[in-house]
Amino acid sequence: MSNVISPNATLDDIIFKDKNKEYGAYSLRKNYQTVVKRSVMIGSALFASALALPFIVSSLTPKEDEKKEVIAEVMDVKQPPKKEATPPPPPPPPPPPPKDIPKVTTTRFLPPEIKRDEEVQKPEPPPEEVKGNTASETVKGNTDDIAPPVDPDARGTKEEAPVEPPKPVEEEIFTAVEQNAEFPGGMAAFGKFLQKNLKYPAAAQRANVQGKVYVQFVVNTDGSIQGVEVLKSVGFGCDEEAVRVIKMVPKWNPGKQSGRAVRSRFTVPISFVLSE
Repeated sequence: MSNVISPNATLDDIIFKDKNKEYGAYSLRKNYQTVVKRSVMIGSALFASALALPFIVSSLTPKEDEKKEVIAEVMDVKQPPKKEATPPPPPPPPPPPPKDIPKVTTTRFLPPEIKRDEEVQKPEPPPEEVKGNTASETVKGNTDDIAPPVDPDARGTKEEAPVEPPKPVEEEIFTAVEQNAEFPGGMAAFGKFLQKNLKYPAAAQRANVQGKVYVQFVVNTDGSIQGVEVLKSVGFGCDEEAVRVIKMVPKWNPGKQSGRAVRSRFTVPISFVLSE
């Protein structure tokens, strides 16, 4: 073996000089740079493939339908024309004059006359039985039988039926008033309230159902909502959703008639529209 080291010898040649190069370590060190370069290239290729994989999958996957937007359209319904005020009923006729009280036959009561004994010749006949009522003078009246007066303090044997208390009179509900009921802030604020709280039913979206639900309700004198009902239906959950949102609205400004707050009926259409 020559102890002379070639000028072109590498570090591996110097280390493994006069050693067994077939053992394996020499081969590993000699091919180390090549293996590192190959590993870096393969790793870079795999990393780039991992980054590009989502874009490839998204390009190959068909695009889903865009999310449909719900648009709730609010339209003010014209109230029916105000009915003309009916004239007050004529006053009742005056009561008839009281009937004359029938006269009752009475006999004048004569006081007893005092006489002396010598003036009395024979006993006087017994006084005639007086029929009827007695009074200070004799008056000729009707001889018809008159029912005896009724004692107001006397109680009959028949029990009187209990008197029921009067039922409270329900306030009238107006369909047309001088000043209509109003949502706080006007119809524009009412439309924003519906846009915020109204949800398009899933069944109506799947069936591609659109339309207007007409809802009627009563605004009480304190502004609370009562008697919510659907006048025109669309179905597929739209009616229930419209009623749910109307029941959760805040108190309105009540309608007024002659400057006084009254109960009034109100109707609004709620549109369910699917945007393309």
